[in-house]
Amino acid sequence: MAIIKEIVQQTHNRFLNMFELKTIRKNGQEGSYFVASRADKPEEIECSRHTVKPDGVIIYAVTSDREKVLLVRQYRYPIDNYVYELPAGLVDPGEDYRTAAVREVHEETGLHFTPIEVDPMFEKPRYTTVGMTDECCAIVYGYIDGELSTDYLEATEEIVPLLADRREVRRILKEERVAMPCADHIERFAVEKEPFAYMEKKN
Repeated sequence: MAIIKEIVQQTHNRFLNMFELKTIRKNGQEGSYFVASRADKPEEIECSRHTVKPDGVIIYAVTSDREKVLLVRQYRYPIDNYVYELPAGLVDPGEDYRTAAVREVHEETGLHFTPIEVDPMFEKPRYTTVGMTDECCAIVYGYIDGELSTDYLEATEEIVPLLADRREVRRILKEERVAMPCADHIERFAVEKEPFAYMEKKN
């Protein structure tokens, strides 16, 4: 197995930083590997602390009649375009990720979000793009109610919240840019009448 000899921080930003990992590969050669991380110092990157914690939360929410799913259409600088996503955001220090989910849904869409109990394996934090980052996100499931609003967005956010029925979901999947975590869930929503049936908590 490869060995990480040293972690060198290359940037000092608020939400995202670059780290150089000085390594010895399995064949004995020395090398470098570059990692983007939400950490703000070397001891907080996962390959240093060796523990899993959710940096962020992704929310899969539907209306109480199960006929519409909550999406956001958001401008993203890396692609200089809009992309369809599930509501998501960072977990604040000391904040439970379910609490973060309720907060993020309200901030991004104006709606009230009620999480449901599911088998813990479905909420377990997972890596987003592990080849380039140690970022880890939990997914929280539940129902939304209220009226869509953009009144609570930060000035830096370009987000259009929407409720999409199954016909619109199919159109989005065929015609639009869609983030992978969003696509994974709305593909199931498009064909299943009971979106949470497969993840109900088993006693």
